[in-house]
Amino acid sequence: MAEIIQKDGTWVFDGGTLRLTPGRDKNVGLLRRTLGELTVPLQALAGISFEQGRKAGRLRLRLREGADPLLQATGGRLTEPHDPYQLIVESDRYGVAEYFTDEVRNALLLDQVPSDPVPGYLLPGPSVPLSVAAGDGSASFDGEQVRLEWNWKTEDAKSAAGARVLALAEITAVDWQPAAGLENGHLRFVVRHAPAKTPAKYDPNSVELWGFKKDPLMALVAAAVQARLPHPSTSAPALSGNDHPALPGAPGAGTAPAREDDHDALLRRLRELGELHRAGVLTDEEFTRAKQAVLKRM
Repeated sequence: MAEIIQKDGTWVFDGGTLRLTPGRDKNVGLLRRTLGELTVPLQALAGISFEQGRKAGRLRLRLREGADPLLQATGGRLTEPHDPYQLIVESDRYGVAEYFTDEVRNALLLDQVPSDPVPGYLLPGPSVPLSVAAGDGSASFDGEQVRLEWNWKTEDAKSAAGARVLALAEITAVDWQPAAGLENGHLRFVVRHAPAKTPAKYDPNSVELWGFKKDPLMALVAAAVQARLPHPSTSAPALSGNDHPALPGAPGAGTAPAREDDHDALLRRLRELGELHRAGVLTDEEFTRAKQAVLKRM
């Protein structure tokens, strides 16, 4: 098991799962504190990196496209204090961070986790019901419908019709955009047969955001709705026959022979392990263990 404990948070890796717990430091963003501990399966990862700086470094996780509804809804626009997949590392813990990075990378290599998009969410998204007030209104979601209510700062053209209730079946997409510079942000729900180009200030299906403290929490509502919409991969051309992708452990997974069961593929895997060992990526013990596992399958 690998573990790194910092003021910014604690990351623990047990070989198959990462547990990301936000710290209690004042610089930890409100979104991370509200999310609490995240459990990320190894299969959801595309990679990990560690960047050193003069005073502090940074661990970053890169998730496979389509693995997390939060990242899908926010489009990679979460800033550093609120991004749960970044950890600030103090300079005296650089050695621990490098060890942690190596452990995760080795596990990705040994498990041969691909970096391509996934066919279904591997993280569940925020739990419901939840409600957030920010900008010119509040958004609530109970798992079946979204309710938008307005405050005294809402434009009359938008608030005149009163509270807005959107059934999940009506929503085709969700988008969270933070305020940046002089541009306001929004939480927008794209609804069937409704204009999608209306500015959030006048759009009854959007909450306008002005860059205040609670704005990032609207991303939780966006992610909770996103997790219950059809996965983005369903918009890709349909596959036929037995070509439908299946997640590891899902029904139907493993019905087709795995590539590593092929003798040539196993030989290639042995060569890869040897190269990793010679390059110093794998220790003697890790190389021996991985080689024995491959030889058993041959």
